[in-house]
Amino acid sequence: VQLQASGGGLVQAGDSLRLSCAASGRTFSYYTMGWFRQAPGEEREFVAAMTWSGGGAFYADSVKGRFTISSDNAKNTVYLQMNSLNPEDAAVYYCAAADPTKAVARTSSYVYWGQGTQVTVSS
Repeated sequence: VQLQASGGGLVQAGDSLRLSCAASGRTFSYYTMGWFRQAPGEEREFVAAMTWSGGGAFYADSVKGRFTISSDNAKNTVYLQMNSLNPEDAAVYYCAAADPTKAVARTSSYVYWGQGTQVTVSS
């Protein structure tokens, strides 16, 4: 089971960025897919999550209205569209797959993790 995150980079405040998470190794339609982020010296925090079946999307309050999680089931890929980025959004972003019976915002619910992709936002 592999999750490959990509799409991070250096942007200016107000810019947009789209992260991708490609899943391989097994069928991921069972899982809830999520994005987390971790800034230096901070704990890893929930950003967004969704089910492959389109049962709903969930967002942290800090990103609601600016970030959108989506998927391309044919490509086994989950995306995180990030708009109106600000310096507080700078972090390493991780994608992960969770047991769908568990709470989507808890890191302990996630059984598979990808490597992080760095997002840097200059003011």
